[in-house]
Amino acid sequence: MALLADRHGERLRPGKELALTAEVRLEGRRLALAFPQTYMNESGRSVVKLARRFHVEDMSTLVIVHDELDLPLGAVRVKVGGGLAGHNGLRSIKAWLRTDEFLRVRVGIGKPPGGKEGGVDHVLSVPGRWERQRLRDAVETAADAVEVLLAQGPEVAQNQFNSRPPPPPPV
Repeated sequence: MALLADRHGERLRPGKELALTAEVRLEGRRLALAFPQTYMNESGRSVVKLARRFHVEDMSTLVIVHDELDLPLGAVRVKVGGGLAGHNGLRSIKAWLRTDEFLRVRVGIGKPPGGKEGGVDHVLSVPGRWERQRLRDAVETAADAVEVLLAQGPEVAQNQFNSRPPPPPPV
């Protein structure tokens, strides 16, 4: 979200909704950016307050950008609604909003070596130099995906980003 704010000449600032927020214009439309400051598994508390503040009534206009163990490191995919894939942040958001019909930009962080059982340690570990570069690239792509999603719609964004092959492993 900070990258999107920067791209549009704004900065994320602390807000009352347990999040850093900024408002920008994209294609003439107001876009509220937010980065919850709660624990990830309580992010729904922040998202529901943000939805109220910014009068989000149609959840298909809400975009959640999140990490995804089930995608290779650096892959970015766009999704409309659907399952939670065991993601506690998404579970919290669904519980607070009472729907899972929001849009998602999924950023692959890859599976931990021991499978999903080591997921918490994998998510909280410090990535190596190669992984950090791959994640920086993925953040750029995710910001692009959010812009395309909001400007041209889910179908165009899915066609553009979901057909991209995952980044190759290091040599």
